[in-house]
Amino acid sequence: MKTALPRKQKGAVAIEFALVFVIFFAVFYGLVSYSLPLLLMQAFTQSTAEAVRRSVALDPSTANYATVIQSVARNELALRLAWLPTALNFNATTDTTITYVGGLLTVRINYPTSKLNQALPFLVLPGIGTVPNLPANLTASSSLQF
Repeated sequence: MKTALPRKQKGAVAIEFALVFVIFFAVFYGLVSYSLPLLLMQAFTQSTAEAVRRSVALDPSTANYATVIQSVARNELALRLAWLPTALNFNATTDTTITYVGGLLTVRINYPTSKLNQALPFLVLPGIGTVPNLPANLTASSSLQF
């Protein structure tokens, strides 16, 4: 005996697929769009910490100690962040500040998230807003008192 689906159920699979695909795509896009800023924050935090750690190895009796310590930290940042693609427009001279005042070395990265627009498209969804919803700047900082 042959069993056939009723004619009114014929397009139900296509409609269900369309609904499930929209949900799947939204979750996948959210996962991808938030992973890049999280990766950048991890890289910025790690590189500022390594820059400060490298600077500890310098002898405090070195001539022009403040200048040398800032140079070492800047070189370490450049080395640690060399893997960043050019599409992210990371500029080590404008996005980083290294200060050594009163024996306190501070290494800070302040990366504007507006630079991410060229590498990662931001979506504006009605009722939800901008996806990914990021702060104006991604900031990482490490400091050490000598």
